[in-house]
Amino acid sequence: MSTIKLETSTEDHHLARMAAAAFGLSVLEAAIPSPLPGVKPGLANIVTLIVLTRYGWRAAAWVSLLRVIAGSLLFGNFLAPGFFLSLSGAVCSLLVLAASRHLPHRVFGPVSQSILAAFAHISGQMVVVYVWLIPHAGLAWLLPIFAAAALLFGTVNGIIATRFLSPDSAPATHPT
Repeated sequence: MSTIKLETSTEDHHLARMAAAAFGLSVLEAAIPSPLPGVKPGLANIVTLIVLTRYGWRAAAWVSLLRVIAGSLLFGNFLAPGFFLSLSGAVCSLLVLAASRHLPHRVFGPVSQSILAAFAHISGQMVVVYVWLIPHAGLAWLLPIFAAAALLFGTVNGIIATRFLSPDSAPATHPT
């Protein structure tokens, strides 16, 4: 019988830890009561922004999509409407983050990227809700609430990600 040996790099291990951190934040967030279904802080997006800045878009996409799939499996909604809502939001935000990487970095940093991604996330979810679940024009009345939440949480998450990315927050190295 032959064994298959998988070669993994240090970066693979780090990205797995980042995906686990994003997943853990998703689990924590699920325990936070929400005043309106679908309005969540998106804490895992902090990790996605950090990975985007440090490792690039492809790594951020892996972390984000692994979090969505693992979360849906844990919460028992894989291939259920909640999974597709989460997936559509993640895909739309990842597409916007890919485009935002081409904007001037001195103007568009983690905070503006986080806001853009938050708006894309809720836009993707609203499209899926309208096209698949509730095709009713009354959904438009919820847009200001979701837009305000996207602006608030996108800003806060971007500020937190910026803080983690700042040189002051880097782990101290101790001489051995």
